[in-house]
Amino acid sequence: MSVDTILLYTIFAGILSIVYGFVTGSSILNASAGNAKMQEIASAIQIGAKAYLNRQYKTIAIVGVVVLVIISFAFSLLVGIGYLIGAALSGIAGYVGMLVSVQANVRTAEASRKGLSQGLSIAFKSGAITGMLVAGLALLAIAVYYYILLSAGIDEREIVNALVALGFGASLISIFARLGGGIFTKGADVGADLVGKVEAGIPEDDPRNPATIADNVGDIVGDTAGMSADLFESYAGSLIATIALAVAATKSISSDLVILPIIVSSIGVIASIIGTFLVRTKEGASMNNLLWSFRIGIFGATILGLIGAGVYISAKGMDFNLLWVILFGNLLGIIVGTATEYFTSYEYKPVKWMASQSETGAASVIIAGIAVGLYSTVIPAITIAAGILISFTLAGGTVDDPI
Repeated sequence: MSVDTILLYTIFAGILSIVYGFVTGSSILNASAGNAKMQEIASAIQIGAKAYLNRQYKTIAIVGVVVLVIISFAFSLLVGIGYLIGAALSGIAGYVGMLVSVQANVRTAEASRKGLSQGLSIAFKSGAITGMLVAGLALLAIAVYYYILLSAGIDEREIVNALVALGFGASLISIFARLGGGIFTKGADVGADLVGKVEAGIPEDDPRNPATIADNVGDIVGDTAGMSADLFESYAGSLIATIALAVAATKSISSDLVILPIIVSSIGVIASIIGTFLVRTKEGASMNNLLWSFRIGIFGATILGLIGAGVYISAKGMDFNLLWVILFGNLLGIIVGTATEYFTSYEYKPVKWMASQSETGAASVIIAGIAVGLYSTVIPAITIAAGILISFTLAGGTVDDPI
């Protein structure tokens, strides 16, 4: 299978994920948006979120154009185009994430009034839409641009530079969107507490409190739009970094090791789409049952992805230890996710212990929270370090290899 064919398959996987997001989004929009009051509040939040992002993107665009000109002159036009693609698609991912979130939130609230399974279905689908759209856009951006550059016979070094610039462009947008939204929501949250609740006597989460609407706007733009842009950057950046490392190791832009991360990502997208259909729950399910509903989807997608990667590695006659490297990468993600769940879910000891500290005052809760936050980083840190060392060894690396 040639590089061009693999890239075309990757483009198909990216298109498939976007189609999945569009179809699923249409089904969510067809769900009930609740009563007139719910729709009024959701509309106010959406108007605020759009206004914020429009203003923020105008500011980012000024900085982005300046950086675009500098990069294009300092390196090349192809590098500048890569940067522009990354920045534009990262911004689109953030904006789409905002639109999906606002529309899905009110429908999730309405569905939850009817039952747990209905609420979970809308909530999970809305998250899957954003995830698939982000992954699809990232795959399309990299695969299409890679395919065009390769077909045009561009120098290998120039291709790598152009792809790296694509990741850099995505990083620029995600930094602004993530941090700006977070700062905005914290400012609004404080305003809701001080002015609305303390001075005007309006409850903190009452929609009559304008700062409450602003707080929700900040949550939308920071935790969904910002996170979507950040996810695009992380996904595209990690894929491009792997490609660049493989090119440096093999001295070829079209070797099997360079193509492996692209094909594995394509397989992962298709496996994830299938995994979304495995997430189900029953009425009256406990929090633990809900968590296991998500785990079944995660485990199912992981197994399917590993099978697909194994088939490809075997077909290409590559070192089968590479499959174990991919397996450890999946396990690393699952362990870190499970550890996060343990330290943040109220069904487990850390959160229950923090709650018990409230009996002796605010100070003890703060101290307990800081303590739990500090030792919650131990498992992820050790897991990531161990995963890197194990993967390095399985891939044939030794301590004597130059860095």
